[in-house]
Amino acid sequence: MELGINTFGDAVFDPQTGKTISHAERLQELVHEMETADRVGLDIFSIGEHHRDDYAVSAPDVVLAAGAAVTKNIRLSSGVTVLSSDDPVRVYERFSTLDGISNGRAEIMAGRGSFIESFPLFGYDLNNYDTLFNEKLDLLLTLQKGGKINWSGTHRPALENAKIFPKTVQNEIPIWIASGGTPQSAKRAAELGMPLVLAIIGGSPFQFARIADFYRQTGAAAGHDKSKLKVATNSHGFIWDTDGEARDLFFPAISISMTKLGRKRGWGQYTRETFDNMCDPEGALYVGSPETVARKIIALYEHMGIERFTLQTPVGTMPHDQVIKTIELFGEKVAPLVRDGVTKIKAERNM
Repeated sequence: MELGINTFGDAVFDPQTGKTISHAERLQELVHEMETADRVGLDIFSIGEHHRDDYAVSAPDVVLAAGAAVTKNIRLSSGVTVLSSDDPVRVYERFSTLDGISNGRAEIMAGRGSFIESFPLFGYDLNNYDTLFNEKLDLLLTLQKGGKINWSGTHRPALENAKIFPKTVQNEIPIWIASGGTPQSAKRAAELGMPLVLAIIGGSPFQFARIADFYRQTGAAAGHDKSKLKVATNSHGFIWDTDGEARDLFFPAISISMTKLGRKRGWGQYTRETFDNMCDPEGALYVGSPETVARKIIALYEHMGIERFTLQTPVGTMPHDQVIKTIELFGEKVAPLVRDGVTKIKAERNM
């Protein structure tokens, strides 16, 4: 089971320092975070794409390339690439470049994104929200296969015997489909035989087991190799020495971020009670001591059989040294406990 970090490069008001971090400072911190995640033996680091003032990253591949220069083993992925408002050829070229710089560690997580700012920014009509993604995903998967590209669609010029450079180190750059957990997204990924990432930020993570089972069953019925029908999850979280300290340090930052988001989406106030409930064993937040977080990840594996788990941290802006400590605890304390727990579960199931 792979373990890693996901981040949006949050750049909002920091309740602990009383300052709003600059985009430049946050971008530089991200490079240090990737270096730390690699040093402590985590498997994957993914960075989201946004075009808003509260997130510092609009070009994940550029930041990941900076991380590639200071890391050796960790895989580097978008989290997500907003494919609907981008050009699949440029996406593949950029990640092929990242693949070369990192010596074969690039991945693409493709999604429609949870925000819509990129559509008017790049001249796309939101009325084409679904058709843009479907068509561009088809082209991206065609590019992934390599060779001469012959393709035509309605939203960009056709390609005839086109070649894409640079050549990748990997035979194929892995492409994951990102989903908020809808059956439609799971069905699309399954029928295409693509690995699926589920963003779990509310409710009980165990409820998503039905989506994972539906995805695997649909993919198998479509004739795809079961070993390629991988499921990953991404959840908000924070790790500290004790459960109480972790909650007290994380709540102010996530509260500001989720309350701001909630105003735009019609959610209720993000209260301490809401937060504490989500930190409980069956809640969606992975916040606490290394032992607590490890137990929750192992339980998630037991219910869903996931192949990868990423911890999204920070949510909101937090002091950089706290983020670094969380990453260190994740790699040095949580990861060994999770890997040992998963190994035991697999052994028991094979008895």
